Amino acid sequence: MYCIVDIETTGGVKGPTRIIEVAIYRHDGQQVVDSFHSLVNPLTSIPPFISRLTGIDDKMVQDAPLFAEIADSVRSITEDAWFVAHNVQFDYNFVKKEFLWLDEHFHREQLCTIRLSRRLLPGYKSYSLGNLCQSLDIELNDRHRASGDAAATVTLFEMLLQHDNQSLIPKNTEPTFYP
Repeated sequence: MYCIVDIETTGGVKGPTRIIEVAIYRHDGQQVVDSFHSLVNPLTSIPPFISRLTGIDDKMVQDAPLFAEIADSVRSITEDAWFVAHNVQFDYNFVKKEFLWLDEHFHREQLCTIRLSRRLLPGYKSYSLGNLCQSLDIELNDRHRASGDAAATVTLFEMLLQHDNQSLIPKNTEPTFYP
C-alpha cells in the first residue's frame, strides 16, 4: 500500500509552523482505495503570503479541527503503507512534527516522487509538481491546495509505477519498520 500525501502549511518545517490542510490518498498499486482530506486549525495566524499562495485564510480554518482531532484518521489511513509525496521530506517532517507535539512517535517509510521522477522519467528541465504535470499532461486542479496537488501526485505516481522497469518502487510488500 501507498499513501500519497500533500499538505499545506503556515510556512517552512522549522519553528512553530503548522499544517493548515492535509489530503491523503491510499493506493493499492492499481487504484485509490481510500482517502482523507481536511482543513486544519493551526491555532495561529496564516501569513498573508501563504493565504495568497493557497487561498486558505484564517476564516477558513477557524472552525476546522485541530490536528489532534484528525490524528487518528491520519495514523490509520497511513498505517502499513509507504508515505509518498512530491518532496516527501517536507510533507513527512510536518506530519511527524504534528505527532511529536501530541507526544506521539510517527514513522513511515517514504518514497519521493521527485527523486523517482528524475530516475524513471529523465530529461525534464524541472521536476516541480506544476512543471512536471504540465510536461506530462497531468491534470492539476486547485494548485497549492492539498487535495488538488495530492490528486495530481496520484496520477504521477501511477505513471511512475508503469515506467518502473528498474524496480525502484517497492511492490506487493509492506514497508519494514524499525522502532
